[in-house]
Amino acid sequence: MRLIRHLTAAGPAYASLLPDGTALPFAGELFTPGGLQATGLPPLRPGKFLAPVSPCAIFAIGLNYRRHAEEVGRPLPVHPMIFMKPASAVQNPGDSILLPRTLRSDEVDYEGELAVVIGRTCKNVRREHALEHVLGYTIANDVSARDWQHRFGGGQFCQGKSFDTFCPLGPVLVTADEVPDPGRLALRTFVNGELRQDSSTSDLIFDVPALIAFLSASKTLLAGTVILTGTPSGVGAAAKPPRFLQPGDTVSIEIESLGTLTNPVAAESTEGA
Repeated sequence: MRLIRHLTAAGPAYASLLPDGTALPFAGELFTPGGLQATGLPPLRPGKFLAPVSPCAIFAIGLNYRRHAEEVGRPLPVHPMIFMKPASAVQNPGDSILLPRTLRSDEVDYEGELAVVIGRTCKNVRREHALEHVLGYTIANDVSARDWQHRFGGGQFCQGKSFDTFCPLGPVLVTADEVPDPGRLALRTFVNGELRQDSSTSDLIFDVPALIAFLSASKTLLAGTVILTGTPSGVGAAAKPPRFLQPGDTVSIEIESLGTLTNPVAAESTEGA
């Protein structure tokens, strides 16, 4: 199933996207008692697409593709490198990535990533059972202000990863039954139509089951947790010279079986500051 979250006259709602572009409406919410319920209503034309989930937590993994580690000259990590992004960073498909101007960054970068959505609360999950806890998969852009990530952030990633709009998600949530092997998905990122990242999740250092086992070890992953699995080689910061996002750019991320997530880029307004 390809779940969308979209705007209706009554507010945000879930629906199942059909091949002809219409969608079967659902009632309810994904991670509440009772979950989603079929309404029995006929297919409708979707409204504006929203991020397909409202995460309760966002865990992100750094340096998780072999070729990406090579391009930035770093050794392969022994354990997953974890940081977190706030839920307030989530952005809808089609809406703008805003380049920070109040707390200015001139080195904002794209990172196309496979995102995993945990469907039921879990702890101390064994690798062999990890995928049983996955509701589905979507596309993420782990937008990163490299100056705040590496030079101005006190040695931690949080500031450079946490600005508003720095976590576009979508456009659909593809349920796990339609993605039997998340470790073999082609991933490509384009900026203004130019191919920048061209890889596959087969290049992951820690695959999806390994990440779930590690993240759930001695701590609880709540239903609705989103895991960003890392970005492949081809980021703007690794280009010579570096190629950072500018107002007017458009970033599109394609992942096999999941579709395309596209967001324009604009400068943050400082009106009222």
